[in-house]
Amino acid sequence: MSDNPVIEVDDVWVRLRGHTVLEGVSLAIHPGEFYAIIGPNGGGKTTLLRVILGLLTPCRGKVRILGSTDAAMRKDLGYVPQFRTFDFQYPITVREMVLSGRLGHITRRPRRYSAEDRARAEEALRTMGIAGLADRQIRDLSGGEQQRAIIARALVGDPKVLLLDEPTVYVDAPTQAQFYEILEGLRDRMAIVLVTHDIGVLPGHVTRVACLNRRLYTHDTNEITPDMLEAAYHCPVDLIAHGVPHRVFSEHSREE
Repeated sequence: MSDNPVIEVDDVWVRLRGHTVLEGVSLAIHPGEFYAIIGPNGGGKTTLLRVILGLLTPCRGKVRILGSTDAAMRKDLGYVPQFRTFDFQYPITVREMVLSGRLGHITRRPRRYSAEDRARAEEALRTMGIAGLADRQIRDLSGGEQQRAIIARALVGDPKVLLLDEPTVYVDAPTQAQFYEILEGLRDRMAIVLVTHDIGVLPGHVTRVACLNRRLYTHDTNEITPDMLEAAYHCPVDLIAHGVPHRVFSEHSREE
């Protein structure tokens, strides 16, 4: 597997409605990484994902996907938006919802699913452990099952990077544990980028972590340090150790 970054964000600045939302943000995501970005609500995490996805153009800086600035490369990104953005009352089966993730790969007219599209959907359903739920209405699933369906929808495009925006907000702790085990199993196929405002949900599988609050603060390791948190949250933050599957934070001195 190549060591070249799958995503490069280079000195990105974003201003919205007269306010600077992102300031000089730079980062690189490599194949097989599980990169976590934490920070307070309103700190620019979703804005950064939108820039990476090409949904928002920065006023300065560049984003490269697999070494290219070509917008067509965004097809290699899988995106799981915030849970609350989905209308789970819409009358659609789990299979139909997952298949809809292939629409961006259909260029012919009329747009019809091919045998390959359907095979990819079945594979994604199996990967997420919900093949037995394929014919059920999405509204009839539990929160954890719905979350798996959302991720399966992102996987059908065979992405090189999976971007997740606050993926565990509405699921309980046991479901979170299962969710992170599934993500760990995907890392041999893709890099994973997770953003969250909740420091307490970071799993032990994370390989690198950064704090974002307009600026990006990182020591380029898989540990959060007090100075990173204080810079991002603008106040002292105590690190609390969590049991499995969450990260147990190491001791750090204030002078680091």
